[in-house]
Amino acid sequence: MVKEWDIAIPQLTGERTRRAYVYLPNDYEEDSERRYPVMYMFDGHNLFFDSEATYGKSWGIGEYLDYTNTKLIVAAVECNTVGNGRLEEYSPINFYMPDGTFIRGRGKKYMDWLVGEFKPFIDSNFRTLPDRLNTAIGGSSMGGLMTMYALAAYNRFFSRGAALSPSLWVGGETPAFLTRAKFGRATLLYMDYGSKEFKNHSAQKKIFADVAADLIQKGVFLTSRIVPYGTHCEASWQRQLPVFMSALGFEGE
Repeated sequence: MVKEWDIAIPQLTGERTRRAYVYLPNDYEEDSERRYPVMYMFDGHNLFFDSEATYGKSWGIGEYLDYTNTKLIVAAVECNTVGNGRLEEYSPINFYMPDGTFIRGRGKKYMDWLVGEFKPFIDSNFRTLPDRLNTAIGGSSMGGLMTMYALAAYNRFFSRGAALSPSLWVGGETPAFLTRAKFGRATLLYMDYGSKEFKNHSAQKKIFADVAADLIQKGVFLTSRIVPYGTHCEASWQRQLPVFMSALGFEGE
């Protein structure tokens, strides 16, 4: 079951609303006592329904969780669809696009809202397990970059994350938020990249390898893989659902 409603993020887009989504497990209504772990995800409009997805293809994550009977709540919010709003909100750093467009990263402001307002709302209105151990975060592309930022800078809230095709290329080198990160608590990360994606950004292959090595040195429990023939699209990310859910310990009953 997926619940939808409109919300605003005044700190970022004033009174303009966007869609919020919460997936609830099969037995959520039947079992009035049980509480569930939560995964917060980016690009909520692309996760559940093809009719709402940007390119007409979603991850189908609700159907997957239903089919596998995975006991997990997924909470997500639509991205900023105006201009370069998505790039700004989903980047913790300033950077230039290949065409020279300057993007001022507002990722910190977005994450402050997520942990300061959205997460407390979800914990207050749904039967969650709100502690760090039972809270995950995930996303793809710029959402994958934000997942890694969240684990590095907001580690007191998240113990695990899934970064699919993370846009590590934006800074031209390993992001500073990762090089200076200290993971004092057990942290699980699934990180992948499609083999066909590397041609899109020349620096990505080296940065991906450097980041993986650095995270291992920092003690992160890392699952890193190159997806054979993987591409930069929802259909490819959907196929990774069983892999990253298992890597993060979210498996069906």
